[in-house]
Amino acid sequence: MTTIKINAITVPAGSGSELAHRFAARAGAVDDADGFEGFELLRPTDDREQWLVITRWRDEASFQAWVTSPAFADGHRSAVERAGGDAPRPVSTHSEVWNYEVAGGSSGTPDEG
Repeated sequence: MTTIKINAITVPAGSGSELAHRFAARAGAVDDADGFEGFELLRPTDDREQWLVITRWRDEASFQAWVTSPAFADGHRSAVERAGGDAPRPVSTHSEVWNYEVAGGSSGTPDEG
């Protein structure tokens, strides 16, 4: 059963574009992970400071295998760090991961009939 991981990241006003830039710089880094089904970075459209990183996985085991992989560690390092430099200053002030599974929904396509 698909498992959903939501990383709620608190990003102070004015820092969101840097967060988006950092995610864009590593776009596709998780695409080839076994069991990976999809990813979205959601920017708030109101006064909230929480950005959401939503990933979908075939199952919990697939997610855990990725989190403990060298690819995970490397993907969470900046290009500067991979080149031997210092880590850039964090963009966020807080982060927490929420765990969900799909309990219902819609395909988004109208019934034919």
